[in-house]
Amino acid sequence: MRYALTVLAFLLPSAVPLALFTVYPMFGALWTSLHEWNLLAPMKWVGFDNYVHLVQDPTTQRAFLNTLYYLVGYLPLVYVGGVALALALNVRLRGRNILRGVYFLPVVTSWIVVALVWRWLLNPSVGIVNATLAVFGIDGPGWWADPAWSMPSIILASAWKDLGFVMIILLAGLQSIPQEMYEAAKVDGAGPWRRLFNVTLPLLSPSTFFVVVISLINGFQVFDQVYAMTGGGPAGSSTVVVQQIYDLTFRYGAAGEASALSWMLFVLVLGVTVVQIVGQKRWVTYA
Repeated sequence: MRYALTVLAFLLPSAVPLALFTVYPMFGALWTSLHEWNLLAPMKWVGFDNYVHLVQDPTTQRAFLNTLYYLVGYLPLVYVGGVALALALNVRLRGRNILRGVYFLPVVTSWIVVALVWRWLLNPSVGIVNATLAVFGIDGPGWWADPAWSMPSIILASAWKDLGFVMIILLAGLQSIPQEMYEAAKVDGAGPWRRLFNVTLPLLSPSTFFVVVISLINGFQVFDQVYAMTGGGPAGSSTVVVQQIYDLTFRYGAAGEASALSWMLFVLVLGVTVVQIVGQKRWVTYA
């Protein structure tokens, strides 16, 4: 009992805020999802009607498809870029610590600041990106003002911001790989590409697994950059699930449906994460 009370005393500073601001609101949202509520009038019990309506709603279906679109574009881009940066900054290079700090700086920068900067860079009329393309005779796209390019604009800004985080994690993984592995591969006649695919990437798989899980969880919850860059537009082309939750709550006064949608997203993220954890035995190699 004394040991249990000692452990509890050390856990309380983090357990109490976790219970008050995470666990309690989660179950509060579950209860709200079974009601019709506009945040002003008393709640009205509707059972699972909110869930049924959301499943059948084309707007919600599009929000999930847009979120999937974001993940498909974002995850490969941020991972490949992170691997390239980690490999480049893992060699002996003058000023590499400064470069590591420079590439990590966007990670600790406010998302609103980053989104507004990229909104300006990708401005179809006066943005630097289109101006640079025009120098080479290329007519730049409409970026965030064009329904076909709004999501690629968000993906590009998101990958740029998160590249430093992925780089740091993979760099730590690279530095934990024993040099004897590379020396043995060289003795066997393996070239740089063979060493990359047969030594580096397999032994980097634990770090890759962590990066993929975290990136997927964060990707499903993408919101800040969407809200600041496009607001979900134009014509709903970049509306994601969390944006839909926000709109249902504060624009349409449908807190019950918003709560139901948040739980649908939670179950989806939980399911994807469980599948990854179970499946890691097939591809993650621990040295």
